[in-house]
Amino acid sequence: MSDLAAPTPTDLDARLEGHRRELTGYCYRMLGSAFEAEDAVQDTMVRAWRSFDRFEGRSSLRSWLYRIATNVCLDMLNAGNKRARPMDLTESTPVAQAALNSRPEVTWLEPVPDGRVLASVEDPAETAVGRETIRLAFMAALQHLPPKQRAVLILREVLAWKASEVAELLETTVASVNSALQRARSTLAEAGPTATDTADPLDEEQQKLLARYVSAFEGYDMEALTALLHEDATLSMPPYDLWLQGHDNIVGWMLGVGEVCRGSRLVPVVANGTPAFAHYHPSASGEGFDPWALMVIEMTEGKVSGITSFLDVDRWFPLFDLPAKLDA
Repeated sequence: MSDLAAPTPTDLDARLEGHRRELTGYCYRMLGSAFEAEDAVQDTMVRAWRSFDRFEGRSSLRSWLYRIATNVCLDMLNAGNKRARPMDLTESTPVAQAALNSRPEVTWLEPVPDGRVLASVEDPAETAVGRETIRLAFMAALQHLPPKQRAVLILREVLAWKASEVAELLETTVASVNSALQRARSTLAEAGPTATDTADPLDEEQQKLLARYVSAFEGYDMEALTALLHEDATLSMPPYDLWLQGHDNIVGWMLGVGEVCRGSRLVPVVANGTPAFAHYHPSASGEGFDPWALMVIEMTEGKVSGITSFLDVDRWFPLFDLPAKLDA
């Protein structure tokens, strides 16, 4: 975690910006919201500017920024913010009883583009850890941790800080850090985040699976789609708390209420370390396709195990730099 000599005010802007992406990744893991993470980082940058005259270079600039970012995130989390997936809040619903009940925006764990939160590194193992620890399932498990335990786990397990460095940042003891880490690991083990395949690089079989998925979905071929799904695959659609599990329920939904998605188009993107698609729905005007959902795909052992369709496209499509319309 070494850094160069303490920066002068004239080069501070560029030095701060050099840490923006990794800080955004840290704040995203802490908060579970792409937009709150960006707000937290911006607040961190402003606080750094305002207090730069008190930065004496006794720690690295990076450590100092992480200290500020941690305090910002802890303040936000102490205000009661906690994110979830639909399956964390309700039981799965049989398709015959399915109803779309929305919950406030602040309820939901949010997707994020990899490029906004994963710093470019040469070490493949470090890259793998980065992608693994922004998966939706892992992010949902993090929400079970109290704020300081969450910070300790991320700093120690994801960012590979030493216990002494985390203790200094949190102004506590090494023994306290080690105890918090042990408790956090125990809680995560109980939460049991499902293992899924990350997106980069996709092997040949994963590429074929996704190609078949696109073909089946765009062709609305339910037999072909079912063949690609695990028997206990899930479908969820934030901001609605409804989620469905299993072939019959998913297909029943898609041939019922979901029938409006027939004729859609999927554009590949990457979100949360996993494959995703921008889902465009046939326009009501009959001309082209309009944004409908950001569809995050979870794959396990050669099949699709989870489909999360984030429906608030006014938020997600600009975040992912996606076009506002597709031509026919």
